[in-house]
Formats: sequence, C-alpha cells, structure tokens
Amino acid sequence: MELGFIGLGRMGMNMVKRLTAGGHKVFCTARTDGKKEEAITAGGIWVDRMKEFTSVLKSPRIVWTMVPSGQATEETVKSLAEILEPGDLIVDGGNSDYRDSIRREKDIKARDIGFVDCGTSGGIWGLEKGYCLMIGGTQADVARLKPLFETLAQPAGWSRVGEAGTGHFVKMVHNAVEYGMMQAYAEGFELLEKSGMHVNLADVAGLWNHGSVVKSWLLELAESIFQDDKHLNGLAGQVQDSGECRWAIEAALKSDVPTPVFASALFARFESREKNAFSHRFLAALRNKFGGHAVTKR
Repeated sequence: MELGFIGLGRMGMNMVKRLTAGGHKVFCTARTDGKKEEAITAGGIWVDRMKEFTSVLKSPRIVWTMVPSGQATEETVKSLAEILEPGDLIVDGGNSDYRDSIRREKDIKARDIGFVDCGTSGGIWGLEKGYCLMIGGTQADVARLKPLFETLAQPAGWSRVGEAGTGHFVKMVHNAVEYGMMQAYAEGFELLEKSGMHVNLADVAGLWNHGSVVKSWLLELAESIFQDDKHLNGLAGQVQDSGECRWAIEAALKSDVPTPVFASALFARFESREKNAFSHRFLAALRNKFGGHAVTKR
C-alpha cells in the first residue's frame, strides 16, 4: 500500500522503517527536515509539505499522523481535513485524548473523509518486535487499513476495539494500567534495595521472569536496567507523565469506578519531581528503557 506519514519522532520514524521494510510506499514529512535523510535512507519518500500528499498519493488517500497529542494533533488533523478529498482517510496513531478523537471524527465526517484512531504501544522496541495497535473506527475503514496494521503489529497484535475514539480510550486505560504495574515494581525494588540484605536486583528481576506470576516484559527491561546501573545512581528520580493516566482517572470519576492504583501511581509521579527516591529513579529508567523517554542525569 501507499500512504502519507506525518511525524518522525521516537515512534514515528521506527514505524516508517517497519512499513517500508514491509513493502509499503511511504511518503513522509515532519515539522522540520531534521529527519529527512534518515527517512530517505529508511526507504521513505520525502515531501516538504503535507499539502503535497494530494498530488503524490493516489486517490483515495491514506495519511497517518504520529505527532504529539493536543495542539499539534489538532492543527495537523484540521489541516489535513482542509486539503484531502472525499473518500480519503486520516489515521491518528498518537496518544490523543479519546474525547478529542470522537470530536475530530465528527468534524471531518461532514467532509466525507474517514478517521481512525489507533492507540499504539510498543515504544522504541516496536521496530524490531512489532507494535500492539488498539483501533477505533468504522469496520470498512479499519478493513481498508488491514495491510498496514498487519505489517506494524506483532502477530495477533492489532484489533478493532470499537467506533472512533475507542482506540484511544483503550490505549488510555492501557497506559494507566502500565503506570500501576511500574509503580508496584518500583516500590518492591526499593524495599529490596533498602533492606540491608545486599540483594542483587538484576538477579531477582531475572529470577521473577522464570515461572513467577509477576513476570512481564517490563520486568525483563528492569533486569537490563539493573545490569547497567545496579543502584541507579546515575539518574535523577524525576518521572514525567504524558496525560493518559489523568484522563483515565477523569473517566473513572465520571463512571463511578474506583481506581486507587491509577491515582496512587500518578500522584507518585507528581511527588517524584520534589525528591530523589530510588523508586522514582527506577520509574524514570524503566520509561526510558521501553519508550525512549528522556531522563535527567545526576
């Protein structure tokens, strides 16, 4: 298939590389041309402005956006809606607020342009291992995109979870669960670290990944973190949040669903910006390991 692709950050560039390796023809662009050479080397075809998609892509067109949530996505989708034509299709693969995705789908539907929201998980490892894709949109639009999803995702790693907005809602809950899992690991490893028993944390993480009920990919990454820096002394324990857990708590309040783990994990990240606890250094290191998120060095 051929498609336009906007956004070449940590996730976007790797997705372009995986798509081109899978035989798709990818016309790509970004806010600046800093990734132009890398995109071309990866097999992408560079365009200077998104409005060029209307001339280089055959109709009906597909354009995938992978830009930061909020204003950047708002401006990108709005600009695309103005230049694309009836029958074209926009995919938002970023971490947008599901409420914005529902609104955007309604706004561009009046132009007879399709909209699919695709919650994307896999971090910087998606290029090698494939992604998990949580997809919202009409059955027809999702079916049209199937070859792209099959290239990007791990086997059985993509699914249409509902109508527009549902993909980002499921990804929001996914990330809130991720917050809780990471916080539980962080607290457990801090207890081991401060026990005075001189436990080798890398060995414990590796041990727990063999037959334990708490084994996971996050724990595999934890093992490698402790092998790199067994006391995490090279990091400042400042942990940022990208918004999804906040939105999940708002949704929980609206539905009267108790989510104390989500709230506790989010508040722990707020607290991390004021002190340098071991558990916070662990969270910062783990976010960097799976998602390439920036860390603050000491």
